[in-house]
Amino acid sequence: MAHPHTIAAREDKAAHAAALGITEARISDLVDSFYEKIRSDALLGPIFNETIADWPPHLARMKDFWTSIAIESGRFRGNPMVKHLAIPGIDRGHFSHWLALFDETLPAVMPNSAACQFLSERAARIADSLMTGISIHRDGLPKIAQKEGDK
Repeated sequence: MAHPHTIAAREDKAAHAAALGITEARISDLVDSFYEKIRSDALLGPIFNETIADWPPHLARMKDFWTSIAIESGRFRGNPMVKHLAIPGIDRGHFSHWLALFDETLPAVMPNSAACQFLSERAARIADSLMTGISIHRDGLPKIAQKEGDK
């Protein structure tokens, strides 16, 4: 059983999402609309379409993921890092393009700019975390530190 502090934090997160108008139905619409764009995108479509053989289970999994991120449903279990490490050649350009498509999709399905900003910020953190992990895996820590110093 979860610690009372953990339960309270999850309830606060869910209340904040609800106050922004973020619902499971809106997240479902976001995932469907976003991945429709992804599948037909010139840069990302080939990667996703080659990697994902059966789309309905993937979409259901992404709905669980984003519901867990936004509302704290707790339904998502998995390791996104492992999945992304398995994609050869993925780089910051792919993640930047992914974020641009995500941000482009948000206003069509979310009720207001605050909800869009909330989800956009989380998507950016997730993308940065995944790309950092991939870079560390591929290049090791010394190269990452050197790249950060070059900025």
